Amino acid sequence: MLILRLILILSGLLLLVNVILYLVTRDTRYKYIAWQTVRFTGLLLSVFVILVILERYVLRSWNVLL
Repeated sequence: MLILRLILILSGLLLLVNVILYLVTRDTRYKYIAWQTVRFTGLLLSVFVILVILERYVLRSWNVLL
């Protein structure tokens, strides 16, 4: 869970910096970077959730069968 918190904190900080930079400069590049950050964070969180589900249900049931 430490990795999950670290990912959320870093992506939140990156989003905050990008939004502030967009509001100051009105450069659309920062909006694009913020959107890419949201997409990448969503992908990482999805992979993390899938791994937790696999570990909790699939791999433990294999242990019972062995």
